[in-house]
Amino acid sequence: MGKEYLFQEIEPKWQKFWNDNNLFKMEETSSKEKYYCLMMFPYPSAALHVGHGRNYIIGDVVARYKMMQGYNVLTPMGWDAFGLPAENAAIKNKVHPSAGTFKNIETMKKQLNEWGVGYDWDREVASCKEDYYKWTQWLFLKLYENGLAYKKAAFVNWCPSCATVLANEQVVEGACERCDTEVKQKNLEQWFFKITEYAQTLLDDLSELSGWPERVKIMQKNWIGKSYGVEIDFKLEGTEEVVKCFTTRVDTIYGATYMAIAPEHNIVESILNDDTAVNNEIKAFVQDILKENKIDRANEELDKKGIFSGKFVINPYNGDKIPLWIADYVLMDYGTGAVMAVPAHDQRDFLFAKKYNLPIKVVIKPEAVTLKSEEMTEAYVESGVQVNSSQFDGLPNAQGLEKMADYGAEKGFSRRVENFRLRDWLISRQRYWGAPIPMIYCDTCGVVSVPEEDLPVKLPYDVEFKPTGESPLASSLEFVSTVCPKCKGKARRETDTMDTFVDSSWYYLRYLSPHNDKVPFESDVVNKWLPVDQYIGGVEHAILHLLYSRFITKVLYKQGYVSFKEPFKNLFTQGMITKAGAKMSKSKGNVVAPDELIENYGADTVRLYTLFIGPPEKDAEWNDTAVEGAFRFLKRVWVLVDDTQEVIAESKREDSLKADKDFVDLKRVVHGTIKKISADMEGNFHFNTAIASVMELVNYMNKYKDKVLSPSVIEANRVIFKEAVETIILLLAPFVPHVCEELWQIIGKEGSVFKQKWPDFDEKALQKEEMTIVIQVNGKLRGRETVPAGLSSEELEKLVLANETVNKYISGKEVKKVIVIPKKLVNIVVG
Repeated sequence: MGKEYLFQEIEPKWQKFWNDNNLFKMEETSSKEKYYCLMMFPYPSAALHVGHGRNYIIGDVVARYKMMQGYNVLTPMGWDAFGLPAENAAIKNKVHPSAGTFKNIETMKKQLNEWGVGYDWDREVASCKEDYYKWTQWLFLKLYENGLAYKKAAFVNWCPSCATVLANEQVVEGACERCDTEVKQKNLEQWFFKITEYAQTLLDDLSELSGWPERVKIMQKNWIGKSYGVEIDFKLEGTEEVVKCFTTRVDTIYGATYMAIAPEHNIVESILNDDTAVNNEIKAFVQDILKENKIDRANEELDKKGIFSGKFVINPYNGDKIPLWIADYVLMDYGTGAVMAVPAHDQRDFLFAKKYNLPIKVVIKPEAVTLKSEEMTEAYVESGVQVNSSQFDGLPNAQGLEKMADYGAEKGFSRRVENFRLRDWLISRQRYWGAPIPMIYCDTCGVVSVPEEDLPVKLPYDVEFKPTGESPLASSLEFVSTVCPKCKGKARRETDTMDTFVDSSWYYLRYLSPHNDKVPFESDVVNKWLPVDQYIGGVEHAILHLLYSRFITKVLYKQGYVSFKEPFKNLFTQGMITKAGAKMSKSKGNVVAPDELIENYGADTVRLYTLFIGPPEKDAEWNDTAVEGAFRFLKRVWVLVDDTQEVIAESKREDSLKADKDFVDLKRVVHGTIKKISADMEGNFHFNTAIASVMELVNYMNKYKDKVLSPSVIEANRVIFKEAVETIILLLAPFVPHVCEELWQIIGKEGSVFKQKWPDFDEKALQKEEMTIVIQVNGKLRGRETVPAGLSSEELEKLVLANETVNKYISGKEVKKVIVIPKKLVNIVVG
């Protein structure tokens, strides 16, 4: 007794034990039920802080808990190692990106180990290694072969600081998510993945994801953004050229007084071909608008700008000639990039019309009110009755919408369509540190894909990778110059690299076959292990990574490589840990490093506090001084077990029914705690309340310590106390694994605590030995009686009828009926 809690010695000892004994190694031939527990692919940015740790610690708790439940657990780890941060850091420090990347990986692995977070490291992958990005390139080729990868000129988000293209999702409030530089628009030839072809499937299959947070599904649904409407053909006056316009409000078509198109619309280029002073003015306007970010352009509260193109279009419904304007508030990212403007019934159109003195025509009005356009101060956007709408006058506008849609379809100038907000996935990046796109350009054969047997297309090591706006790979003649696979003539390689979201869209498959150099993954193996049983990561990836991963999985499913449609069965999105009310970041100076805390208190203390700080799905504020409380609790557990270890070791199996009443109460509390914590461990992972329950049990047990150490303690009491101690160690093990391994040995057990079965609760043990029932005579309260728990109705009736107090009220009377409500009352009906 009296052994000190030396976490400095205990923790490295058990970390080595787990590694030497392959605790986290998945058993490939096991007959156990599988459980794939996966943390999101991390970027090796630098040293981890306690905010990062929450994700990995939660995943580790789940993995250890599932081991104890008897599952064959797969819990791998790897690195999303390509990307701009590593390249920018390399430019700043004048070193190759790989140097910093692998140094960061080494640091992060060391920290994860010190946290006691375990993985099957034999399955480690890094997206920047050739044996990984070879298969990312293979994936690109599969999409290309199936018409899902294509190249086109498009206006794209351009970050001048990073000198590269950004996907829409990487632009946050008009700025680059990486460096906060204002994003510009630039017209470039780019590679895209045709994710829009899967828009409906991505939307429909959200209903199958019952294990996902509802808010994540809503975010994906809104991003896909399905809407129903009508696409109308407006002829450009004097030509056969058609401007297509999508609208959800065809009921307002007779009120269209101008058309507005986006500056990026292809018709703008033909308008600008005539080199006149007017067109020079239009050209200058368009160039100015293209410098603005799309967030501001779409913001309804900001002033809208436009210019008359000098052209007119014809409204096919009424033959009206309406002016064609170029406006900043129209975007190519939705619909067709053209808006039939109805100022009377759309607020943005109304403000634009007022600003530029354009006509306003009312075509829907409230039933009992006449609207005059000259008196309107805002657009009327409610339901009403059609007016000034030709043969549709007098109809409720909901009916008008249907009939106008039918009319246009009959006449052949419009059609009902479904529209999606989702745009195709832009994957080209004009930077060095990424997977080269495996395509070749030949003057004779055109665009040719690299043969699979020639993969990987390797990144050249000696490249000047400073950002210039052109891919750094273009400066490497050795890389660019190649031979056409078809005609064997001179050709050049594609010099753009892939968006790093391509790397992270399929890594969960590679973990199953990380060393196979013949295929990216073995279909029979991934079909056994996928979908992932539990995916854990930040909600900030709700749109980007998760949507792309779902898309790639569906492509592979359609092509027959996998037998599942969705990659992640259950998703848990943990909240952030904040400091001083803000997300931890170096720029804010509020980062809490785990190293010093682990040195002073141990990893188990840091883990315990991280899990206890609040519900894991919510943000939580870090408090350095509160860590001390977690440390004190672990010392109390240590002392409790250490002080009673001899009693526990000497106790022998004994019928617990012979135990004293207060020890029977202890047994009931123990099994109640098992039941509560087992429920907390499932679903939303209420680890904080689970830990609180163990704390209550430890406090309760301390009341029994002196009793169980007494020489006169009976054996049945010692057996119950022993069970309680073992239960505490087992219940705490996933949360604080090092100290629980040590305590398991201290009480005389062999092997890892994680090879033990998670404790089951006994329903019988949860029942109280005694219970108090109400006694009534003819429905009136006549007393209460404490009786043994578990009595049958017949036994309870017999016991109550023999009660002296009851006999005072029933003596000399006929007992007509005895009503027994189990565990509550006995009512004696007398005449």
